[in-house]
Amino acid sequence: MAAPVVVVSQPQMSTTTTTVVTNSRQGWSTGICDCCDDCGICCLAAWCFPCFMCKTADEFGECLCLPLLELCCNGFGYVSTAIPPISLVMRSATHERYNIQGSICNDCCIMYWCLSCGWCQIAREIKQRKQQVTVINATTSMLPHPTYVPQPMYAAQPSNQVAPQYPQ
Repeated sequence: MAAPVVVVSQPQMSTTTTTVVTNSRQGWSTGICDCCDDCGICCLAAWCFPCFMCKTADEFGECLCLPLLELCCNGFGYVSTAIPPISLVMRSATHERYNIQGSICNDCCIMYWCLSCGWCQIAREIKQRKQQVTVINATTSMLPHPTYVPQPMYAAQPSNQVAPQYPQ
């Protein structure tokens, strides 16, 4: 049987410098009518807009079927002349996540009068932001190995009891 091991000292975290970078709000990476920047996105939106909406919502990290609620409710729930709520929320969420300047009034206008162009702009932004990976500060630190102290093995103590005799 191996002797139990006791850890006497724990590894200590070395001090590192953390750099925090704050970005000021910037605009969209592409304009509302910049379909030529990524023709694949605009073609998918033109040929199958519901599929395109679901794909974009999924890439954003939302439920794949979320835009289908908007398409179903358009015919059954709210007046078709209203601003599409899920599209508006997706655009607003894109503003927040990527720190893009803009106003809710502008978002309402874009999603009311140019819904497919607004969704294409969102998809281009998501695609571009997923490609960008920036390492701001990376440090490597070696942590010391813990010190192990083996416990001493004690010999069995003789007992004062007489061993029982068994008949042979």
